[in-house]
Amino acid sequence: MIKLTKNSFVAIVLGLMFVSNAQADDVEFKLQEVAKGLHVLFGQGGNIAISSGSDGVYIVDDQFAKLSEQIKAKIKSIQPNAPEFVINTHHHGDHTGGNENFAQAGSHVIAHHNVYKRLEQKHGDGSDYLPTLTFGSDMKLHFNQEHAHLWHYHHAHTDGDAVIFFDRANAVHMGDIYFNLGSLPFVDVDSGGSLDGVIAAVQDVIEKIGDKTTVIPGHGPVTDKQNLQDYLALLQKAKTIMLDAMKNNTSLEEVVAARPLQILNLNYANWLPEERVTTLFYRSLKSPQ
Repeated sequence: MIKLTKNSFVAIVLGLMFVSNAQADDVEFKLQEVAKGLHVLFGQGGNIAISSGSDGVYIVDDQFAKLSEQIKAKIKSIQPNAPEFVINTHHHGDHTGGNENFAQAGSHVIAHHNVYKRLEQKHGDGSDYLPTLTFGSDMKLHFNQEHAHLWHYHHAHTDGDAVIFFDRANAVHMGDIYFNLGSLPFVDVDSGGSLDGVIAAVQDVIEKIGDKTTVIPGHGPVTDKQNLQDYLALLQKAKTIMLDAMKNNTSLEEVVAARPLQILNLNYANWLPEERVTTLFYRSLKSPQ
C-alpha cells in the first residue's frame, strides 16, 4: 500500500489543482488502496475514489476532461470494467470535467439536484456533462457488496455538496468540504457555500464516523478522524478570529487590511491567497445562508 504524506501533496496539489491548461502528459497520478475494493486516485483536481468488485466499477469524481483517458487506464489497472456510475461530490470543473467523456462511454452520472442545475447553466440542457440520476437529502447505492450512502450538505462548500460514506470499507469521501492541505478551505459563496455550512458538515461527519474510518478529502492525502477533528478546530478558530475582526472593522476593505487570519500562520495557494480567503469568510459571515 502506498503511503503519501501531507507535505508531498501540498507540493503537488497547490501547483496543479486549478491549472487547467497544463498538458495532460505532465500530470503525475498516484493510486492508493485504502480498503479491499476501494482505491483513491490522485492526479490534477479532486481526489477520485474507485470502488471495484463483483458488480463492476464506479468512481467518485472524475477531474478534468483532458485526463479522462489516463484516468480510465488507471481504473483498468485495478479492474478492466468501465465505470457503471460516476458520483459527483459537487459541480466544480476539477471534479466534474470528465463527466461527458465517461457518460459517452456508458457511465451514469449521479449528483445532487443543485449540481444538475449548475452544470445545466454552464453546459446547456441535454449535455452529457449533466447527471442522469439526481437526489435530494440522501441516496443509497448498493453495488459491489458495498452500501454507499450519499449524504447532501446544503450551503457548505457549495449548495450541492455530497459526502459518500462507504459502510463496508469504513471510509468516507468528503469532496471539497475537506481540504487536507494544512490551510483554510475555499468557500464558494457565489455558489451557495458558507463557512457555517462547512463547519456544520464537518461536525456531522465526525459524529457519523468511527476512530478507524478512512477519511478521503477533496484535495490532499487520505487521513483519519483525528485530523478531521483538527481541521474542525481550525475552522472554528478562524471563524472566531473573523467575527472579532468584523466587530472592530466595519467594511470588507478594513478587515482585509487588518489581516486577522495571519495569526494562524498558514500556507496559502496562489489561487487562494489569504486576502481571498478573508474576503470569502467575511462575505459568508456577513450574510449567512
